[in-house]
Amino acid sequence: MDYQNVLTTCIYCGCGCGLYLEVLDGRLTKIWPAKGHAVNDGQLCIKGWNAHGFVYHPGRLKTPLIRKNGELVESTWDEALDLVADRLSTIQRESGPDSLAFLSSAKCTNEENYLLQKFARAVIGTNNVDHCARL
Repeated sequence: MDYQNVLTTCIYCGCGCGLYLEVLDGRLTKIWPAKGHAVNDGQLCIKGWNAHGFVYHPGRLKTPLIRKNGELVESTWDEALDLVADRLSTIQRESGPDSLAFLSSAKCTNEENYLLQKFARAVIGTNNVDHCARL
């Protein structure tokens, strides 16, 4: 029996709570709050306590899906990203840049949020940028 407690950061909000992943024989089994952690000091919200629930869920997507002939089919990351880039360019060209909007996340770093708004404004040409922490 191989047992490990792996210190990590919660995946949900931008607070950065510390937690331990309880791993038994290579399989994630439980979550424990990190006592003495600077952010959460041994406390976790309901999301943090259940942060492992999706890992082995049978409905979890593990590869990108794209629609072909009305059906969602697995694709490669390159194919999916090329499709997204093509669709964004088409919408921008046909309907104008303000037909697009971008929503960022509190889970992203400040640098990632900055890059998204810079992409929206400088590349796409829209000021339609929002952030979930403001909502």
